[in-house]
Amino acid sequence: MAIVVGILCVLVIALLGLVAAFARDRAALQRRLADTQAHVAQLEADLDAALRPPPPTNSAERAVRRVIRTASKVRSHGIAGLIQSTVEDLQTWASDDERADILNMAASDGTVTLFFSDIEDSTPLNDRLGDATWVKVLAAHDRVLRTRIEQYRGQVVKTAGDGFMVAFRDTEAACRAALGIQRDLPRDVTLRRHGPVHVRIGIHTGQVVARDGDYFGRNVAMAARVASVAHGGEILGSDAVREALDDDAAVVLVERDAVELKGLTGEHVVWEILPPG
Repeated sequence: MAIVVGILCVLVIALLGLVAAFARDRAALQRRLADTQAHVAQLEADLDAALRPPPPTNSAERAVRRVIRTASKVRSHGIAGLIQSTVEDLQTWASDDERADILNMAASDGTVTLFFSDIEDSTPLNDRLGDATWVKVLAAHDRVLRTRIEQYRGQVVKTAGDGFMVAFRDTEAACRAALGIQRDLPRDVTLRRHGPVHVRIGIHTGQVVARDGDYFGRNVAMAARVASVAHGGEILGSDAVREALDDDAAVVLVERDAVELKGLTGEHVVWEILPPG
């Protein structure tokens, strides 16, 4: 009997030891699991931080982010996307000082000359060139436009993809800037190598509503629509542009057939703008 009791005591002690060892192992396993989960969470946070670009520090960076998000939409819908999109879709990327300059472009009655442009058939061109080359083409295109815009004291109101909206105080200056752009584009080394790149430009003069560094109203839509009926390499102006130009303006206007402009009632006379001679 004593032997049996002794054996039972040994078994109980051994069982208690196993239970204690199991409890220790379970606690250690739980600690390792918690450490692993914390490590995974930290790795996920680090990866998310690495993949997430830092917040933009200035208006130009904010503009780049917005343009990247809207570029494909604008390329798909053409210049009309600049008007049909909401203000949130299109970034007014100018600084505070530049916004003031943009608003100062308009006369006291709100009259300003607006210039819209985009690259004709940009989506198939992008597809043919590939994204890496397309970025270089866009950079060269932007450089040509901005050089002439600055020369004739225009102010870029906003850009999206390959589309530009520009304000000029003087109608002739807008026309001469457009003519300079069309001359310079075929001469650019990058565009000559990967082109041809055909840009269509529309110009209109009229009263606009100014707000937060941007322009709104029927005349903004008119300028965009005039650009939309141009072919690549062409500059078209509205009848208001013809009326605003002096008789001795250094441009030639050739009347085109009246056209319908989407969203605007009636037919509208447009003029092709050509260099003198």
